[in-house]
Amino acid sequence: MMDYGEEGDEEEAWLQLRPVEPLPSQCCGSGCSPCVFDLYQRDLARWEAARASKNRSLLSREETQSCPSKLSPETFLAFLISAVDRLTKDTYLVRFALPGNSQLGLRPGQHLILRGTVDDLEIQRAYTPISPANAEGYFEVLIKCYQTGLMSRYVKSWKAGDTAFWRGPFGGFFYKPNQYGELLMLAAGTGLAPMVPILQSITDNAEDETFVTLVGCFKTFEGIYLKTCLQEQARFWNVRTFFVLSQENSLEQLPWSYRDRTRFGRLDQDLLEELVGSCRRKPFALVCGSAEFTKDVAGYLLHAGLAEDSYFLF
Repeated sequence: MMDYGEEGDEEEAWLQLRPVEPLPSQCCGSGCSPCVFDLYQRDLARWEAARASKNRSLLSREETQSCPSKLSPETFLAFLISAVDRLTKDTYLVRFALPGNSQLGLRPGQHLILRGTVDDLEIQRAYTPISPANAEGYFEVLIKCYQTGLMSRYVKSWKAGDTAFWRGPFGGFFYKPNQYGELLMLAAGTGLAPMVPILQSITDNAEDETFVTLVGCFKTFEGIYLKTCLQEQARFWNVRTFFVLSQENSLEQLPWSYRDRTRFGRLDQDLLEELVGSCRRKPFALVCGSAEFTKDVAGYLLHAGLAEDSYFLF
């Protein structure tokens, strides 16, 4: 028979095994499924069942794994950082190694969740790999750092040889070749990230005849990400690129190749209607940027005559 002291010790042992409820900082806010709070509820139910039956073996589950395990939306996997390139004063292009010639396994435009720890606080954020979906042996992520951002502090500490933990994939947009007559891609800053893999999947497929109009919104010409990549993509017969620069005002300061496809100011209703009107086929719009940008552009699209099922907001 168990005495009260042993029973108390056993109860304390079970309480120590109870899952810890996530902090708000551990949710990336991107609507992922499963969310970190979904995983908590799952683990809590498992703990309650194990406690009721006094069977600790029910608590066993896979822990954080290292490559080359397959991506999982529920389990963080460790990836080795092979290169960190600073593109601008606050934006980094980070390359992660994959074993051999393996592929990450994302569809174009899907995103992953990054886990970091700063001052003993766990944080999670969503990022979209910008490398081609069929890239072998690596994947790349474009990350903008903010002066007061906790995840930014974590990312700024990275160097080649470090390890970062990701889970996924997530994302509700699944592109199919020739599904749309034309894609109108509207991106602000690092909102370019989901557009590039989708665009590359189109130009890599000789049988995909989808037209693409990509509009990148940046503060300055120097702040445009991936210029070489975008220039190469614009050479394809079915691709056009435009830029909207909010802090420039002189075409003469731009290279000749950019002058006829650059506007100054912000993407507003008039410019959006002009872009929609210039599309060669009925467009389906993809929008990615800040919450304010996304909300504004969605309103512009509706006013321009596009139905809610004619655009997707990342």
